[in-house]
Amino acid sequence: MDIKNRKNTTELKDEISEIVDLILSDYTKGRDIDQMDVYNQPDRDVVKDIVIKLLRIIYPGYSRDKIYRSYNDNNRIAVVIEDVIYNMQKQIAIAFHHSPDYKNASDETLDCGARCITYEFFKQIPKIREYVNTDLQACYDGDPAAYSKGEIILSYPGLLATSINRIAHELYLLKVPLIPRMMTEYAHSRTGIDIHPGATIGKYLMIDHGTGIVIGETSIIGNHVKIYQGVTIGGLSTRGGQALKGVKRHPTIEDNVTIYAGASILGGETTIGSDSVIGANAFITASVPSGSRISMQKCK
Repeated sequence: MDIKNRKNTTELKDEISEIVDLILSDYTKGRDIDQMDVYNQPDRDVVKDIVIKLLRIIYPGYSRDKIYRSYNDNNRIAVVIEDVIYNMQKQIAIAFHHSPDYKNASDETLDCGARCITYEFFKQIPKIREYVNTDLQACYDGDPAAYSKGEIILSYPGLLATSINRIAHELYLLKVPLIPRMMTEYAHSRTGIDIHPGATIGKYLMIDHGTGIVIGETSIIGNHVKIYQGVTIGGLSTRGGQALKGVKRHPTIEDNVTIYAGASILGGETTIGSDSVIGANAFITASVPSGSRISMQKCK
């Protein structure tokens, strides 16, 4: 190496050292973004892996397993279940660090609580599968472009989003911090469909196309509801911030309602009565009675 190149290398090392010192110094300001306790945060990659394997448990015949090979289906699924139980327990125990209920709890208490919740969650798998099966049926019945239920399972983003939400909602009901939201945000990133795990959703939900749909935390959705792309079931205003926590901020959609593309239905006191049809691009902030037909009128 000649003298000029050696000098350039030394100068580059000095500049990099200064940049590193600058950034490390910025971590000492005591802000929320400065904490470095990485081992007390759930691992996004592990949570994603849990979701993928739970979907394999829900739809046992629709994914090939590249790791676990067995000619016995029961053995194959048993291995996946055990794997998810092990990793879910670990991630829930870590997530408990973010729960006031487990403040200053011992590691033994965290592990015991995580184990109990994990087992309770797995007991809900038959219920989750029951609801998912109705969603599949609704997608098939409601879409003449669907040639088989297998096509829907393997390719429809709406069913993927609702299936993950069914999983996350049960963990939400069990008061697991962080992880349910991480699951639904994974679904959001995959499908463009943003359903909060706190939303209460009945059977036979069909999401058609799906991109751009938002369903808020305190939404209540009945049975046999069909929602098209770009629909918002949201809050009127969030200016109250944290003071609104726990308040019903999102609408109630009763049974047999169809909501067409681009409609916005807002507000915790807003109820869409059963058997109603909400037309495309409608903007609704007040309740409508059962059997309503709401549409945007063209301006002449």
